[in-house]
Amino acid sequence: MLERMRVDEFLTALLSIVQPLAPIDLPLLDAHGATLAEDIFAGERLVLKAGSPIRSTTIGMAASIGRGQLPTRPQPRVVVISAGPDLVEPGNLISGTQEFETNSWQLTTIVREIGGVGFRVHSIPDDEEELKDIVEDQLVRADLIVISGEQHDESFDLITSVLQELGEITIVEPALDESGRHNFGTIGPDKTPVVTLPGDPIAAYLSSELFIRPMIRTMFGSSVIHRHIVKAQLTENVESPIGKTSLIRANLGNSSPLTVTPLAEQEHFATLADAHALIAISADSPGAIKGESVDVMILERIS
Repeated sequence: MLERMRVDEFLTALLSIVQPLAPIDLPLLDAHGATLAEDIFAGERLVLKAGSPIRSTTIGMAASIGRGQLPTRPQPRVVVISAGPDLVEPGNLISGTQEFETNSWQLTTIVREIGGVGFRVHSIPDDEEELKDIVEDQLVRADLIVISGEQHDESFDLITSVLQELGEITIVEPALDESGRHNFGTIGPDKTPVVTLPGDPIAAYLSSELFIRPMIRTMFGSSVIHRHIVKAQLTENVESPIGKTSLIRANLGNSSPLTVTPLAEQEHFATLADAHALIAISADSPGAIKGESVDVMILERIS
């Protein structure tokens, strides 16, 4: 049964199936890049705060107070699976209804940019048993499994059927523009969290920003699970369907006050590569007009 949810409702449901990974003590150099699991004190003074990223200055502070190890949250191991009989690896020729497999490459590198350990598993299953075997094989190394299908979601029902054999799965259509059906739940003996994203690469990317990033950051035990949001003035009008949240690919200006310009041809995949930011339009708004102040999610810092 398909459930329709607001974006915030769906995120809450997803965060309910993940939790911070158990902390481990690591030597200082090995701890670099992880997340601090506990507050660190020098006497009675708090010098390092739990949930913060372990940077070079963190390592220096720890060494200066005589700490040879730090309590850390390990990097979540995220297995990314791309499923669909018409998917073809880049570098090969395609014909007919075939399409180049894009999402596993994009999502695996997104996982790594967030700070997780991403494992890419490309599969072209012809039936449920083949996909089931692949998913079960990955459970041993996965803290989270992310699956996507073909661009027009022809394989979504196949993926859902397989996951329902392995655990408790809910099918959801979030109120997100340019999106589609998702599913989520826990599978296997250890109740490993799993999420299926839409097959369209733009939709998969937007869902990774809104849903997968906060899940991984939560597993880190991070105190910050979302992208940084700023206010900026629109340089031109934007439209958004009532009842759905929109994330519009855009670029930030360097002027003061800060401005943001939506990119042309939003339906084109190239806008993801060109965008520095996403304009966030809430579900209860029909859009925004030139000069209006809007929320902007920063994807990349520019000089």
